[in-house]
Amino acid sequence: MVISDTGEQLGVLAKTEAIDLAYERNLDLVVVAPKANPPVAKFMDYNKYKYEQQKKAREAKKKQKVVSLKELRLSPKIDTHDFDTKLRNGRKFLQNGDKLKISIRFRGREMAHTNKGREVMLDFAEQCKDIADIEARPKQDGRTMAMTLVPKKEK
Repeated sequence: MVISDTGEQLGVLAKTEAIDLAYERNLDLVVVAPKANPPVAKFMDYNKYKYEQQKKAREAKKKQKVVSLKELRLSPKIDTHDFDTKLRNGRKFLQNGDKLKISIRFRGREMAHTNKGREVMLDFAEQCKDIADIEARPKQDGRTMAMTLVPKKEK
């Protein structure tokens, strides 16, 4: 079964006859459905077809948003100025559309006061609530506590 470049069906042709017709029209004969009975072939400019496919793929790639994960490390006994600096950097990451992972590493006797680390994290999330939502609440994993913030969806 052969289909012309304009879309009209030329009917069932022999393979050599179809190739000759394609050569006369300066086009390629491309098998579109090889498992059909009879197999379906179409006249087309194959290089132009491949170019169009690549162009569509490039356009689709342009439209997708790549989200990266940035990490900030805090400590349970962080000073206010240091906290503000980390907060400023974290807000910058969130405004750029990145996810933000906040982690606190407890050292030595700090393990007895994990609640202070949780308070620091929740305070950080509270300061960012206008531009971010909490994706994962603070969770303890060994000596590390981590929380994830994601930028708010725009309406």
